[in-house]
Amino acid sequence: MNAAHGIHTIDTGFVRPRFDAAYLIVENGRGAFVDCGTNHAVPHMLAALDLAGLAPADVDWLILTHVHLDHAGGAGELVARLPNAKLVVHPRGARHMVDPSQLWAGASAVYGESVMESTYGRLRPVPAGRVVEAPDGRVVDLAGRALHCLDTPGHAKHHLAVHDARSNACFTGDVFGLSYRDFDTANGPFILPTTSPVQFDPEALHASIRRLVALEPAALYLTHYGRVENAAKLADDLHAQIDAMVTLARAADGRADRHAVLRESLTDLYAGRAAAHGWTQGRAALQALLETDIELNAQGLEVWLDRTPHPRGG
Repeated sequence: MNAAHGIHTIDTGFVRPRFDAAYLIVENGRGAFVDCGTNHAVPHMLAALDLAGLAPADVDWLILTHVHLDHAGGAGELVARLPNAKLVVHPRGARHMVDPSQLWAGASAVYGESVMESTYGRLRPVPAGRVVEAPDGRVVDLAGRALHCLDTPGHAKHHLAVHDARSNACFTGDVFGLSYRDFDTANGPFILPTTSPVQFDPEALHASIRRLVALEPAALYLTHYGRVENAAKLADDLHAQIDAMVTLARAADGRADRHAVLRESLTDLYAGRAAAHGWTQGRAALQALLETDIELNAQGLEVWLDRTPHPRGG
């Protein structure tokens, strides 16, 4: 954990160390969580409170950047342990917190019930009276500290980012990409976009990234993973890769082996950029670390291809 400006980084323990983060913001003895990981992360979240000198009753808010399960799967279990907390979520995501059956069914159709149970745990509904919808511009008041909720689609239609005026930092969920500390070099953090099924929209993603950069944040807090700086430079990297990924997807479209081709071409893209960034461990090591992300990016691009009219093969 770190505590610059009262911001604590929490490793939720999902998948591997330094893969999935949640955050605790502390102001005048009150707390707000941003994202929460899965059910299995609840002990980590409560331990973070203890380390920060707070009790569960001192938490006023759990703010979700979006309702994908690595960010929000544990929300019901966590809120049940926070007697005074309200859950803040994008209006498009609110119903899934009150009734998570559709989230469960959709993910179970992909992964299977047994994997869902072991990976995420059974989803617990959040009482409707404790859910606060946050349309664009909603300000969450944490003991006088303004947390601004920004509608930031592109990764998902129900995505919001949080701008903390006190620290001039943005909590970006997945809209500002992935930056694992494993890839840090003397040139700083390495970053790549995340498309994720099923709502990738490249133009919306470009616009959301530009919106966050326009705030000139001193730091960005990514779910995957941690605090990064130099937003303008990282945004340039993201914009270039979004365009490159779209080009690769269009080139692979119409092929019987589209998915395999896209996985390979994405791996080549990221490996080439990582090498240019000064990362020396090679393509195989990169593929091992990014296996899940490459698969999800391929799937997200394919869903986008299938719903978007465009010329095939180029």
